[in-house]
Amino acid sequence: MNKNAKSRVYLIVLVIAIFVVWNYRQQQTKEIYVNGTTMGTIPYNIKYLDTEFSNYKAEIDSLLRDFNQALSTYIPDSEISTFNRSGSVKFTLPYFYDVLEASAKVYKESNGAFDPTLGPLIDAWGFGDGKTLDLDSSKVDSLLGFVGFQNLTYDQTRVSKEIPEVKLNFSAIAKGQAIDVVADWLTSIGINDYMVEIGGEVRASGKNIEGKVWTIAIEVPDEARIGGIFDAIYLENRGMAGSGNYRNFRVLEDGRKVAHTIDPRTGFPKMQTLLSATVLAPTCMLADGFATACMVLGLEESIKLIESDPTLEAYLIYADDQGKMVTYVSPGLTDKIVD
Repeated sequence: MNKNAKSRVYLIVLVIAIFVVWNYRQQQTKEIYVNGTTMGTIPYNIKYLDTEFSNYKAEIDSLLRDFNQALSTYIPDSEISTFNRSGSVKFTLPYFYDVLEASAKVYKESNGAFDPTLGPLIDAWGFGDGKTLDLDSSKVDSLLGFVGFQNLTYDQTRVSKEIPEVKLNFSAIAKGQAIDVVADWLTSIGINDYMVEIGGEVRASGKNIEGKVWTIAIEVPDEARIGGIFDAIYLENRGMAGSGNYRNFRVLEDGRKVAHTIDPRTGFPKMQTLLSATVLAPTCMLADGFATACMVLGLEESIKLIESDPTLEAYLIYADDQGKMVTYVSPGLTDKIVD
């Protein structure tokens, strides 16, 4: 056998060996499912592929407890509760600065439609501590004086405020950040095929156990059909979050229904023809924040926002003049819709 023939044989053997090893590893890979609750009673569901068959529920729960210790307003000694109470806090956990930076980006690009200093108004409308105030325009205007991202001073070590009444609330972005925390940890230990979901927001990477891109449903934006599937998207190496007024609202004593989406620029809840906004972004934290901003901005301004940022895609469901559900799908998302 001449030299060239030997080289060809060697190459064929090498290719076969690589295929055998790959096939063996595929057969030895298992999908692990972990679930539980976080942030009080919010459910989480995590799937990942692992050749070691390791169950990381304990580590994931530990991560989420640390996260809550930084950003949960229901934990009296959390970093955010300390800030809201005392006016300044030094970071001891690696989460507060990141969510401030992400919030600053969404705040700027949405022209203030997203603002985590909305805390006083969230409480006043009954979506924070549950105590609804009897609000009129003058009371709302007075509370607006305590709202504004410009009232914060922060760096990588601490955050402080000049106005004592300023109150942070990251409920519109925290679930997305918690998902990123878990997803980034899975990546750091060598797991690259996963789907992390907390309270309906999702981040996916790689493929599922069938070797296919993860498929994530979009819910019907109707309080009478919660849990129903409106459409589905192929999600790969992205965060995806949805926001809508059909799930979370309050009915006041006078019978008025108020949405949990409060416009930071006016101080009043926003009810409009945009029924739900599903946003895809490089991180779930950004997807979460931008989805909330879209519900404040409304249909036309949301489209402008999404199309002005090449890192974002969106699936918007709105009501037309006849009350029929209609959709807008951003150009980069059209080939990701499940047929």
